Amino acid sequence: MKTRIRTEAAALWQIAWPVLIGQLATVGMGVADVAMTGHLSAGDLAAVALGTSLWAIVLVTVMGVMMAINAVVAHEVGAENFSRVPHIMRQSLWMALGVGVLACLLLNLSTLVFAYLQLEAAIERKASQFVHVISMGMPAFALYRALYGYTTSLNQTKPVMLIALGGLGFNITVNWLLIYGHAGFPQLGATGCAVASGVGLWLMLAAMLLWIRRAPVYRPTYPFAQRERPHWPEIRAMLKMGLPIGVTYFAEVSAFSAVGLLVARFGVVAVSANQIALNFSSLVFMLPMSLGIALTTRVGQTLGEGDARRAHFVSWIGVALALGFAVLSAAFIMAFRHQIAAAYTSDREVQEMAAKLLLFAAVFQLSDAAQVTTACAIRGYKVTRTPMLIHVMAFYGFALPLGFVLGLAPDWLPWRPAQPMAASGFWIGLVMGLTVAGVLLLGFLQRLSSHRIRMHTLSGKIAG
Repeated sequence: MKTRIRTEAAALWQIAWPVLIGQLATVGMGVADVAMTGHLSAGDLAAVALGTSLWAIVLVTVMGVMMAINAVVAHEVGAENFSRVPHIMRQSLWMALGVGVLACLLLNLSTLVFAYLQLEAAIERKASQFVHVISMGMPAFALYRALYGYTTSLNQTKPVMLIALGGLGFNITVNWLLIYGHAGFPQLGATGCAVASGVGLWLMLAAMLLWIRRAPVYRPTYPFAQRERPHWPEIRAMLKMGLPIGVTYFAEVSAFSAVGLLVARFGVVAVSANQIALNFSSLVFMLPMSLGIALTTRVGQTLGEGDARRAHFVSWIGVALALGFAVLSAAFIMAFRHQIAAAYTSDREVQEMAAKLLLFAAVFQLSDAAQVTTACAIRGYKVTRTPMLIHVMAFYGFALPLGFVLGLAPDWLPWRPAQPMAASGFWIGLVMGLTVAGVLLLGFLQRLSSHRIRMHTLSGKIAG
C-alpha cells in the first residue's frame, strides 16, 4: 500500500509542479501589479485593488468554463481515443473565442458599479480606466485556457510553466517602465499595470500556439491540421459541463471580490490592506489548485481506462497531499504575516491592518485546500452541477450574509455587533463559507467515488 501511495503521489506531483510554477507566475503578475503600485501611491494601489476585484471575477469565471476541456480530453486520452481530440479542441477554441469576447464586453460594463461605491473621483477614474484597458486581454486568456486544458490533459505541463514565467518577466518589466515612467516612458501608474497584463496575455497565447505547432508530442492530436466550422451540439455539450464550473468559480471569487468592494467604504487603508491579504492568499492558493488540476487529469484518465476503484484512490491521495501542504502554508502565513505585508507596501497603517487580515487567511488554509481539490476530483468524474450548488450555497448562504452582518452591523438588524468589524468581519464570513464548502464537498466526493465503484462492480458481474 505504501508503494502505491508513493507512486500515485509522485505521478500527481509530476503533473502538478510545472502547473504550480505556471500558476504562481500567472498570479505573480497580479502580485507584481499590487506590490509595484503600492510603492507608488496608496491611491494607485486602491485603484488596482478595485479594478482587480472586477477583473478577477470575470477572469476566474472564464477559467472555470474552459476547465471542462481538461476533463473531456483526459477521458479521451485515458480511453486512447486520440482521433477524437483534434475535433474536440477545434470546437473548444470556437467556444473560447465566444466566451472571451462576451467576457470582455461584460467586464467593460461592470465598471458602472464603481459609481455606487462613494469613491473619491480620482480613484474611481483610475479604477475604471484600469478595467477598460486590461479587458482587451480577455479573448486571449479564454483561448489560452482552452489550449492549457489540451496540453495538461496530455500530461504536457512544461509549456504551461515556461510560458507563464515568460509572461511574468514581461509583466514586471513593462510595469517598471509604465508605472514609474522609467526609460523615457510616461508614468501611467495603475493604467500601466493594465497595459502590461493585457498585452502579456496575447503574447502568452502566441507562445502557446507556437509551442504546440513545433513540439512533436502534439502531432498525433494536432488540432490545426484542418479547419472546421462551429459544431453547436459539441459546443453546447462542453458548455453544459463548463458553465457550472464557471458558476462555481464565480461564486467563490465574487464573494472575495464583493468583500473588496464593500470594504471600500472604510477608506483607502482598508481597501489596500484587504487587497494585500487577498492577493497573497491567492498566491498560496495556487498550490492546492495545481494539485486539483492534476487530479482532474489523473481521475479523468483513470476513468477513461474504466478503473473506478483506482480513480477513488487517486482522488483521496490528491486531497491528502493538499491538506498536508495546507498545514505548512498556514504556519508560514502566521509566522511571517508582518514581513509579507511589508513586502507589498511601505505604508505603516496598511501594513498593520494587512497583517491582521492575514491571520484569517492562515485559518482557512485547510478548508480552502479541501474544497478546491475535492471539487477538481469530482470534475474528473464529469460531475459539475453539485459542486456548483455547494459553492453557491456556501458563499452566498453563509460567507457573504455573515460577513455583511459582522462587517457592516447595520442598525435594522435585530442582532449585530456593537460596532462594525469592517474587513475582519467579512473575513470571518469567508472562513465560514470555505469551511462549509470543504466539508460538504468531501462528503460528496466519498459518495460519488464509492457509487462509481459499485456501478463498475455490478456491470462487471452482469458482463460475466
